[in-house]
Amino acid sequence: MKILLLNVTCKKGSTGKITYDLYESLWASGHEAAVCYGRGPLVNEPYIFRFSSKLEVYVHALLTRITGITGCFSPIATSRLLRIIDAFKPDIVHIHELHAYFVNIASVMNYLKKYNIKTVWTFHCEFMYTGKCGYAYDCGNWLQGCGECPYLKRYPATLFFDFTPKMLRQKKQLFNGFDNLLIAPVSEWLMNRANQSPLLSGKRFHVVHNGIDLSIFHPRNNKSLRCKHGLTDEKILVHVTPDFDDSRKGGGYILDLARRLGGENAKIIIIGTSKPIGNCHSNIIAIGRTENQLQLAEYYSLGDVFLITSEMENLPTVCLESLCCGTPVIGFDVGGTRETAPPPHGAFVPFGDMDALEKAVRGVLSGEMPLAAQEECAKFGREHYDKNTMMERYLLLYHGDE
Repeated sequence: MKILLLNVTCKKGSTGKITYDLYESLWASGHEAAVCYGRGPLVNEPYIFRFSSKLEVYVHALLTRITGITGCFSPIATSRLLRIIDAFKPDIVHIHELHAYFVNIASVMNYLKKYNIKTVWTFHCEFMYTGKCGYAYDCGNWLQGCGECPYLKRYPATLFFDFTPKMLRQKKQLFNGFDNLLIAPVSEWLMNRANQSPLLSGKRFHVVHNGIDLSIFHPRNNKSLRCKHGLTDEKILVHVTPDFDDSRKGGGYILDLARRLGGENAKIIIIGTSKPIGNCHSNIIAIGRTENQLQLAEYYSLGDVFLITSEMENLPTVCLESLCCGTPVIGFDVGGTRETAPPPHGAFVPFGDMDALEKAVRGVLSGEMPLAAQEECAKFGREHYDKNTMMERYLLLYHGDE
């Protein structure tokens, strides 16, 4: 088979890593694969194409902010993409993310419908069945046609106009007649949400959990990290995020928890903060961002608990990586987060309930509320989040054996 993988990034970020893992696995399995992506560093490998430019991305983002409309201001990039698809002649197009200011969504969907190309679309968020939002949070307007959007200033942000009803109607038209399509949400939570959408009535769904590289993410020796940070017998809580300063990722809750645990023999290691957070809490160790996956796995392995305090997530990769390194998860019960680590591998509390979060953390650290041990967590991770298992499930979808 010839499979073309389409995403916003390649080898970078969670969806970019997944896209590249699929590309490698497909070639290793005897198939032909190509990757088309719009943003991020140039990947100089065969059949991998970055088709957008930084200038066009910036123009697209600017026009989105001014007009309130998104997904339609990249004509040059889109033309390049369609020429690549024409030349590659894929049997299957596997889409991941089409938002993020790099392609004209309608042009791509109309092309796939016109040529009746089998399409597998992995939903990583809610963008394709809402007017514009990556996550609808507590808003149910997308069920009735959108409008009066409470999240205009959230990504993809607009400064003035609410065109969410128009964009939702356009998406409905694009999905109409798109019969050679299978939607693969990465969590049961997202599938249940998508199933409620009037846009997707009658579409086929099949959940495929994300997979990660178990040759990297498994329990690792972390003695060097303990020495590096002067750690002795402290309990370690780890928080990893692509951007600690993003309000959706809940960094403020981590700082509040650090204050509450000030008298405990515990340290919170934060990986992913791009700005210094100062000496506001002596029990915080801020690492900054890292692209070193082996080092990241060592930090996961160092933790007694992994913390996730996001306002909304689908199937957060950081939870999967932590479990595979043997560290259980504690956090807020939002979106598909609870799905990543069912008891006894995780404990989740209502969003924003800091008293409940503190109680859960103290219970685990004291042993009063034990979670699974390292090897049990790692075993659960191996059984559920291996990238090879993900590839096998996608191959079944490609062959139509779901």
